[in-house]
Amino acid sequence: MKSAAAVAAGATMLPRDVFAQAAPGKKPLNVVIMIADDQRHETVAALGDDHIQTPNIDALANGGFSFLHAKCMGSQNGAVCVPARAMLNTGRSMFHVPDNMGKFTTLGGTLQAAGYKSFAAGKWHNGTPSFVRSFNGGGNIFFGGMTLDQYKVPIRDFDPAGVYPKAAVRTGNKFSSELYTDAIVDFLQAHGKEKPFICYLAFTSPHDPRTPPEPFKSLYTPAKMPLPTNWLPKHPFDNGDMNGRDELLAPMPRTEADTKKQLCDYYGMISAQDAQVGRVIKTLEDAGLRDNTLVIYTGDHGLAIGSHGLFGKQNIYDHSQRIPLIFNGPQIPKAANSDAFVYGFDIFPTICEILGVTPPDSVEGKSLAGIIAGREKQLRDSAFYAYDRLHAPSDGVHKDMRAIQRAVHDGRWKYHHYLVKGQKTTLLFDMKNDPFEIHDLSQDASAAKELPRLTALLKKFQDDLNDNQAGMSG
Repeated sequence: MKSAAAVAAGATMLPRDVFAQAAPGKKPLNVVIMIADDQRHETVAALGDDHIQTPNIDALANGGFSFLHAKCMGSQNGAVCVPARAMLNTGRSMFHVPDNMGKFTTLGGTLQAAGYKSFAAGKWHNGTPSFVRSFNGGGNIFFGGMTLDQYKVPIRDFDPAGVYPKAAVRTGNKFSSELYTDAIVDFLQAHGKEKPFICYLAFTSPHDPRTPPEPFKSLYTPAKMPLPTNWLPKHPFDNGDMNGRDELLAPMPRTEADTKKQLCDYYGMISAQDAQVGRVIKTLEDAGLRDNTLVIYTGDHGLAIGSHGLFGKQNIYDHSQRIPLIFNGPQIPKAANSDAFVYGFDIFPTICEILGVTPPDSVEGKSLAGIIAGREKQLRDSAFYAYDRLHAPSDGVHKDMRAIQRAVHDGRWKYHHYLVKGQKTTLLFDMKNDPFEIHDLSQDASAAKELPRLTALLKKFQDDLNDNQAGMSG
């Protein structure tokens, strides 16, 4: 098995029209998307984590194409999953789509118009109207953000009328990942081969409560669990979200013992989810659908869980904004990857190009099919991250209590800019030599010469994305 660190970027050159499976005379491809909730990019053995056990996701990576620098652009509220999934399903960037997706055409709706059955199971945190527009089938649907009990998820059956009354809610009787996967397995076993489909399997794992089922609960032990390379007992300054819900899940200052215990539970959740990924793949194989199905495994965002003294995803460090993104299927190169900067909202146009379906004009993402096929090496030379949190004013001085975090990454340098309670803080990291963002070089004379250029780059991103937060680039 080749790890992500060992596999050279790029892929075997493929003809420009290799993905046109929906062309006349060719059988349309099916699509299965599986999306994790709170999964850090590297928590896949094939992507570089030697401690975690993810054999089924590894098989997707080793038999497919991985994007090593896929990102969540960010959020303007603490529930980062909401805008992340809105971006993925509309193909639009952070400031250009509301959390409920507005009236933008969705991925599921686009493929329905192209003749696909569109089926969903699991989490949908973006309101029922956007769900109704996206899917014409589903099962074990959870309309919400997080469940208080992974074994008692409030779910609904698919309603063809799109009403979804509260009275129709029932309680699941299995661990969430298995519960959602059951609906996908049932659909795949019953669907047949006549009509192409897209299946959207949205997990609530490894989001807390992190209560993995056996045997995964006992798979990892604190004595053998390494701390993150950038673990700290406390974040060095107030980033504006130090007392959010996620941050209160661990003692302050953080302790090594508690962090290791929580990491064991986190890894157990991912391994339990990996087993469900295996169920989906086996069902595709047993139904004779595997060779004609594009499988995508990704996440909505990452998670700190001890890194930099943080525990949540409400920050702009790579551990919280970087996501796994794996494509596996017909004509996809095997054991290949790319270092290109990409976003979750690039998945929509990529699927469209691979299927030969025209994406709607509202899509802003860029198709990654050229990178997968080896025709292109990158689509962007830099990446942008953003996080805002609006707090109620606590006194008569701070009328605007919005905590603002922004960052840009140009391939080597990453620049952080914070504005919290009127106080600006800047950080500068050499990502080539310090990929874990440990050593701030903003006060280093030789490195600080990069700051004016990076400040201008941040300002350009803000202008292009209609990010009009005052005082950020000065």
